Amino acid sequence: MKEVSLYTDGACSCNPGAGGWACILLYNQHEKTESGAEPETTNNRMEIKAVLEGLKLLNQPCIVTVYSDSSYVCNAFEKKWIENWKRNGWLTSSKTPVQNQDLWNELIDVKSLHQVKFVWVKGHASNEYNNRCDSMARAAIDTISRS
Repeated sequence: MKEVSLYTDGACSCNPGAGGWACILLYNQHEKTESGAEPETTNNRMEIKAVLEGLKLLNQPCIVTVYSDSSYVCNAFEKKWIENWKRNGWLTSSKTPVQNQDLWNELIDVKSLHQVKFVWVKGHASNEYNNRCDSMARAAIDTISRS
């Protein structure tokens, strides 16, 4: 299987408010970028959406390392929060409904096609691809503001 890197980021002008997401997919010397925006959303939804849309770009099963500055997204999988939420009927440890279930379920389905590992990166730091994703996500928000 091909080994690819997927850098992702989500952004919101207000939380909730207009939001954007972006991803950069890297394979050997190839790079593919994608971004999008929604008029009324949250930062967490955009972080999940960035990973989801990035994985959807893959046209065959791959070994994927996802780099995200969202501890929410990384911990959901690496700390097995998802498994606990599903086992508990999509309730958090405090017995409140898990937010963004629609995106989580879609991400679970798309993720199942690949071998995926999540790596947390510090946002707004020295990671070139994370910084590019942040810029792309914010630029996507601007497209909503102009329309």
